Amino acid sequence: MTVTAKQPARSRQGSTGLRQEGPPGLGGRRSRAFFGIIAWIVGILFVLPILWMLLTSFHSEENAATNPPSIAAPLTLQGYREFFSSGPWPPLLNSLTASVISTIIVLLLAFPAAYALSIRPVKRWSDVMFFFLSTKMLPMVAALLPIYLFAQSVSFLDNIWLLIIVYTTMNLPIAVWMLRSFLIEVPIEMLEAAQIDGAGLARTLRSVVAPVITPGLAAAALICFIFSWNELLFARVLTGTRAETAPVFLTGFVTSQGLFLAKVCAASIVVSLPVLAAGFGAQDKLVQGLSLGAVK
Repeated sequence: MTVTAKQPARSRQGSTGLRQEGPPGLGGRRSRAFFGIIAWIVGILFVLPILWMLLTSFHSEENAATNPPSIAAPLTLQGYREFFSSGPWPPLLNSLTASVISTIIVLLLAFPAAYALSIRPVKRWSDVMFFFLSTKMLPMVAALLPIYLFAQSVSFLDNIWLLIIVYTTMNLPIAVWMLRSFLIEVPIEMLEAAQIDGAGLARTLRSVVAPVITPGLAAAALICFIFSWNELLFARVLTGTRAETAPVFLTGFVTSQGLFLAKVCAASIVVSLPVLAAGFGAQDKLVQGLSLGAVK
């Protein structure tokens, strides 16, 4: 008698043994649609004030001051003409000078400092990092009077280099913390290979480490530039007429005669253009840097 072995039934998982995934269910599509709608609403809420300021800048002062504001009011360039006729170029140049030079100095100081605290860590590096962070815990207004008295004693008030020093010290801890998070991800084998090839520390930082963490450098530079460009408190107190910056210049439109809303909106749009241009030009590096994607 011949006994025939019973063939086992084929599994529904398929010949590969993997479970076949079906199309996403209705619940998954609904959840994605819900979060997509929420993301669009949040994005619109962030962009709406900027669009409203842009629209108001093209209105006349009479139409901009109406309550409720008139959306369909005729457009005009009156606000921009009045802004450019008020002489904004020296304050804009002062802001650009202080922001760019302070950002360059911050990167030159933060890069080796972050290298020493990450790839070649010093003793008690965590205490050093906490000290850097503790400098940001002090309210800015608490340091304003000592800096003012010191600048007054050395006749350094209303000087653009005073703002450069202040902005450098203000942004240096942030840059060190940001760059350290990127330098930690640098493979140590790259540094050992550079050392075997005879590269010194300066050559290693310039030719090996810097290209790897370019997104981090771009992100840190852009954030430092934005913080320096938008700073108002120190610029308002420490400057006068020669070193006046763009944010201080904007406050001059609030006079005893009232608030010239259209002119203020036009001035705000013009002052925001350098930051928007820098962010747009470095957006690919900025996204990689802020997402900690310096090293693949």
